[in-house]
Amino acid sequence: MTFGLVLSTDGEAVACDDLRLGAKGQSHGRPMTVPRSFKRSGIKPPPFFLWDNSRYVLGLGRPAEGSEPRAYADRAAAFRDWHELLFDGTDDPGLLAARRFLRSWTPERFGLAPFSPALLDRTIVFRLVGDTDADGRPRFLHDRPAARAVWEPHASDGDRPEAVCLVSGCTAPTARLHPVIKGVSGARKTGASLVSFHQAAFTSHGKRQGDNAPVSEAAAFRYGAALNALLTPGSGATLRIGDTTTVFWADAAVHGEAAARQVEALVTAALRPTGPPDPVRDGSDQRQAGRSWGWLGVPSAAQAVGLGIDPGIRVHILGLAPNGPRLSVRFWQELTAGELLVRLRAHWDDLRLEPPAWKTPPSPAALLYALARQGRPETIPPQLAGELMRAILTGHRYPRSVLTAVLQRLRAGDPIDGPRAALCKAILQRDARLYRRRTTDPSTGPNKGVPVSLDRTESDQAYRLGRLFAVLENTQRAALGRLNASVRDRYYGAASATPASVFPGLLRTTTHHLAVLHRDRRTRRLAVWFEREIDEIMRDLDMSLPRQLPPAGQGRFAVGYYQQRHARKPAPESADPVPQPQE
Repeated sequence: MTFGLVLSTDGEAVACDDLRLGAKGQSHGRPMTVPRSFKRSGIKPPPFFLWDNSRYVLGLGRPAEGSEPRAYADRAAAFRDWHELLFDGTDDPGLLAARRFLRSWTPERFGLAPFSPALLDRTIVFRLVGDTDADGRPRFLHDRPAARAVWEPHASDGDRPEAVCLVSGCTAPTARLHPVIKGVSGARKTGASLVSFHQAAFTSHGKRQGDNAPVSEAAAFRYGAALNALLTPGSGATLRIGDTTTVFWADAAVHGEAAARQVEALVTAALRPTGPPDPVRDGSDQRQAGRSWGWLGVPSAAQAVGLGIDPGIRVHILGLAPNGPRLSVRFWQELTAGELLVRLRAHWDDLRLEPPAWKTPPSPAALLYALARQGRPETIPPQLAGELMRAILTGHRYPRSVLTAVLQRLRAGDPIDGPRAALCKAILQRDARLYRRRTTDPSTGPNKGVPVSLDRTESDQAYRLGRLFAVLENTQRAALGRLNASVRDRYYGAASATPASVFPGLLRTTTHHLAVLHRDRRTRRLAVWFEREIDEIMRDLDMSLPRQLPPAGQGRFAVGYYQQRHARKPAPESADPVPQPQE
């Protein structure tokens, strides 16, 4: 909308609001939700309800740029007569003011204040002087409850069959075509439909187009207008995560708009996509390694109250992805702010790993940079972001495809760094928590938890094999120095997938590496430390090594490797500790 006429109760135009946005010369109309428009053609195109361009509202316009104003009496009469019909019997002061204005208006009054040539061929709405909404903002006539009640019976096609609306549950004329939704990343620029039927197979039950999913005209208009408003650039209610456009809003009906805005800001801060996270390199940042995960910055539900966030406010989060001419709903969550915080905290707790994998908190989308080939984000499967977001919001299992993708990167030779180990740990930890089986010994089996930091008492075979592989690699590095192809470079993929075929040979080779360390006086104590580490790991290791490890076992192998690789030697009996070598 570009201008708003302010009317007194007797129908006089007392002011004109300039609603345009942007710099002078490049201004454009303000986005606004108004009664539905439609394509107009023919000799007598119909008017819109309580808004239109100046040719209908004032009966004036310019046929061409720079030409003199021209009268459009037939269009002004159509606008006036249409509203006379709709306002018949109303007692609303705002609608009565609009009717009085239209009855008394003549183009000859255009030269008087508050009218100006800038209104010609611009869209115009109406406002009753002094009328405001619940938040004290100026309210336009089409937003008044009486105007909505007048318009809704006329919003549907008169010849449409009636059915029970799937949204409202009321019997009403159904929408033949659903509204076009614009602003979804990857979808058609002209927009795409959330509900659409245009194949012959959809007529098998004698129903065509929108009759297959009966939604009333009023409900279809409302959800279309709401989504298009939320997806408007600059709305602050949209995030793009992978191929999924996420729309969110908080319910302001109970706690007010200010409280809802605080919750929406929290959602933005927690879920906003960022670039690649800054990982802790090889666990060498001791300041980060000694810090707790409080730096993740997600408050608990109890802490949220102290920050002015009401945990009872309802939050709605919708994920939309393009699907040809349609839109697919990737996820839909309706929950309270407190429930959202609980699930976010659970997500971060599942990712918790020592030493920490990141220096700054990664967004959900940034977690997937660990899956990128050669560091190129375009190689990340786009659908994984939506699946991961759904798991975070619902508290359900993380997608197993993420674990598979991480293991593929490790077998391809990518480093076993903190982000990849944390993803493995999170997936397995959540599975253990949600799907723990009843056993006589809950500390064993595939559904037990995964240690946050190095656990020397952990008896899981895959975890211990990962630890053992890290010690064997460090032994080789200490004995031979840096090589073009280390034990990890040559054997990690096979060792994590088929341990029985790799570890016997690695242990034999390690015997020679330890002998090299023993021959040098400066490394003898280091050799003794390595031997003790190997003995401690193998003491509780079943020497009938598994021929194959399933994906879950390979994930535990990666976590054990990472934690052992970056562990420091416990305080020794002597005062002269020997550190484990690091890259």
